[in-house]
Amino acid sequence: MGKLADAALDAGGEVIGVLPRSLVEREVAHARLSDLRIVGSMHERKAQMAALSDAFIALPGGYGTFEEFCEVLTWTQLGLQRKPCGILNVDGYYDRLLSLFDYAVEEQFVKPAHRRMVLSDSRPESLVSRLLEYEPPVLEKWIDMRRI
Repeated sequence: MGKLADAALDAGGEVIGVLPRSLVEREVAHARLSDLRIVGSMHERKAQMAALSDAFIALPGGYGTFEEFCEVLTWTQLGLQRKPCGILNVDGYYDRLLSLFDYAVEEQFVKPAHRRMVLSDSRPESLVSRLLEYEPPVLEKWIDMRRI
Protein backbone atom coordinates (compact mmCIF):
# COMPACT_ATOMS: atom_id res chain seq x y z
CA MET A 1 0.00 0.00 0.00
CA GLY A 2 2.88 2.36 0.71
CA LYS A 3 4.16 2.15 -2.87
CA LEU A 4 0.68 2.80 -4.22
CA ALA A 5 0.31 5.84 -1.94
CA ASP A 6 3.76 7.10 -3.00
CA ALA A 7 2.87 6.76 -6.69
CA ALA A 8 -0.41 8.63 -6.23
CA LEU A 9 1.27 11.40 -4.23
CA ASP A 10 4.15 11.68 -6.73
CA ALA A 11 1.56 12.09 -9.51
CA GLY A 12 -0.04 14.97 -7.61
CA GLY A 13 -2.91 12.95 -6.16
CA GLU A 14 -4.47 13.10 -2.75
CA VAL A 15 -4.20 10.06 -0.47
CA ILE A 16 -6.37 9.53 2.59
CA GLY A 17 -5.21 6.92 5.08
CA VAL A 18 -7.42 5.33 7.70
CA LEU A 19 -5.62 3.41 10.42
CA PRO A 20 -6.49 2.07 13.84
CA ARG A 21 -4.55 3.72 16.64
CA SER A 22 -2.72 0.45 17.41
CA LEU A 23 -1.08 0.46 13.96
CA VAL A 24 -0.17 4.14 14.17
CA GLU A 25 1.51 3.42 17.51
CA ARG A 26 3.59 0.70 15.79
CA GLU A 27 4.74 3.33 13.28
CA VAL A 28 2.94 1.68 10.37
CA ALA A 29 1.39 4.98 9.23
CA HIS A 30 2.64 6.51 5.98
CA ALA A 31 4.40 9.79 6.74
CA ARG A 32 3.42 11.66 3.55
CA LEU A 33 -0.35 11.10 3.41
CA SER A 34 -2.54 14.06 2.48
CA ASP A 35 -4.90 13.12 5.29
CA LEU A 36 -4.49 10.50 8.03
CA ARG A 37 -7.61 9.53 9.97
CA ILE A 38 -7.01 7.57 13.15
CA VAL A 39 -9.80 5.31 14.39
CA GLY A 40 -10.19 2.95 17.33
CA SER A 41 -10.46 -0.43 15.59
CA MET A 42 -10.25 -2.31 12.31
CA HIS A 43 -14.07 -2.35 12.19
CA GLU A 44 -14.13 1.44 12.43
CA ARG A 45 -11.41 1.58 9.76
CA LYS A 46 -13.51 -0.44 7.30
CA ALA A 47 -16.62 1.63 7.98
CA GLN A 48 -14.68 4.89 7.49
CA MET A 49 -13.04 3.65 4.26
CA ALA A 50 -16.41 2.53 2.92
CA ALA A 51 -17.93 5.93 3.68
CA LEU A 52 -15.05 7.71 1.91
CA SER A 53 -15.10 5.46 -1.17
CA ASP A 54 -16.94 5.76 -4.47
CA ALA A 55 -15.98 2.21 -5.45
CA PHE A 56 -13.87 -0.68 -4.19
CA ILE A 57 -10.93 -2.21 -6.05
CA ALA A 58 -8.95 -5.20 -4.81
CA LEU A 59 -5.35 -5.23 -5.95
CA PRO A 60 -3.24 -8.37 -5.53
CA GLY A 61 -2.87 -8.94 -1.81
CA GLY A 62 -3.31 -11.35 1.06
CA TYR A 63 -5.88 -12.31 3.64
CA GLY A 64 -6.73 -8.73 4.63
CA THR A 65 -7.43 -7.80 1.01
CA PHE A 66 -9.58 -10.91 0.47
CA GLU A 67 -11.53 -10.28 3.67
CA GLU A 68 -12.13 -6.59 3.04
CA PHE A 69 -13.19 -7.17 -0.56
CA CYS A 70 -15.59 -9.97 0.32
CA GLU A 71 -17.06 -7.89 3.14
CA VAL A 72 -17.93 -4.93 0.90
CA LEU A 73 -19.19 -7.38 -1.73
CA THR A 74 -21.46 -8.90 0.91
CA TRP A 75 -22.66 -5.42 1.88
CA THR A 76 -23.56 -4.92 -1.79
CA GLN A 77 -25.35 -8.26 -1.96
CA LEU A 78 -27.36 -7.40 1.14
CA GLY A 79 -28.20 -3.95 -0.23
CA LEU A 80 -26.33 -2.14 2.55
CA GLN A 81 -24.37 -0.22 -0.09
CA ARG A 82 -24.57 0.10 -3.89
CA LYS A 83 -20.99 1.01 -4.79
CA PRO A 84 -19.23 -1.06 -7.44
CA CYS A 85 -16.74 -3.76 -6.46
CA GLY A 86 -13.83 -4.54 -8.77
CA ILE A 87 -10.84 -6.83 -8.89
CA LEU A 88 -7.68 -5.77 -10.70
CA ASN A 89 -6.56 -9.18 -11.91
CA VAL A 90 -2.86 -8.48 -12.53
CA ASP A 91 -1.18 -11.37 -14.37
CA GLY A 92 -4.11 -13.65 -13.51
CA TYR A 93 -3.51 -13.31 -9.76
CA TYR A 94 -7.23 -13.58 -8.99
CA ASP A 95 -8.12 -16.24 -11.59
CA ARG A 96 -8.64 -18.92 -8.93
CA LEU A 97 -10.73 -16.65 -6.70
CA LEU A 98 -12.92 -15.70 -9.65
CA SER A 99 -13.24 -19.41 -10.48
CA LEU A 100 -14.33 -20.04 -6.89
CA PHE A 101 -17.02 -17.37 -7.28
CA ASP A 102 -18.17 -19.12 -10.49
CA TYR A 103 -18.18 -22.47 -8.70
CA ALA A 104 -20.31 -20.98 -5.91
CA VAL A 105 -22.85 -20.04 -8.59
CA GLU A 106 -22.75 -23.56 -10.08
CA GLU A 107 -23.35 -25.02 -6.61
CA GLN A 108 -26.20 -22.50 -6.08
CA PHE A 109 -24.62 -20.75 -3.08
CA VAL A 110 -24.40 -17.48 -5.05
CA LYS A 111 -27.02 -16.16 -7.47
CA PRO A 112 -25.79 -15.29 -10.98
CA ALA A 113 -26.91 -11.66 -10.47
CA HIS A 114 -24.73 -11.46 -7.36
CA ARG A 115 -21.76 -12.97 -9.20
CA ARG A 116 -22.11 -10.21 -11.80
CA MET A 117 -21.56 -7.66 -9.03
CA VAL A 118 -17.85 -8.57 -9.14
CA LEU A 119 -16.20 -6.66 -11.97
CA SER A 120 -12.73 -7.79 -12.95
CA ASP A 121 -10.16 -6.76 -15.50
CA SER A 122 -6.43 -7.03 -15.97
CA ARG A 123 -6.08 -3.40 -17.07
CA PRO A 124 -6.67 -0.56 -14.59
CA GLU A 125 -8.13 1.82 -17.19
CA SER A 126 -10.78 -0.61 -18.39
CA LEU A 127 -11.63 -1.70 -14.85
CA VAL A 128 -12.18 1.92 -13.82
CA SER A 129 -14.35 2.49 -16.92
CA ARG A 130 -16.47 -0.51 -16.01
CA LEU A 131 -16.78 0.66 -12.41
CA LEU A 132 -17.98 4.07 -13.62
CA GLU A 133 -20.63 2.43 -15.82
CA TYR A 134 -21.79 -0.07 -13.18
CA GLU A 135 -25.45 -0.26 -12.25
CA PRO A 136 -26.18 -2.54 -9.28
CA PRO A 137 -28.80 -5.22 -9.83
CA VAL A 138 -32.26 -4.64 -8.46
CA LEU A 139 -33.45 -7.83 -6.85
CA GLU A 140 -36.83 -8.18 -5.22
CA LYS A 141 -35.71 -10.73 -2.66
CA TRP A 142 -32.49 -12.67 -2.77
CA ILE A 143 -33.15 -15.14 0.02
CA ASP A 144 -36.15 -17.35 0.52
CA MET A 145 -36.83 -17.49 4.28
CA ARG A 146 -39.04 -20.55 3.80
CA ARG A 147 -35.95 -22.58 2.88
CA ILE A 148 -34.03 -21.67 6.04
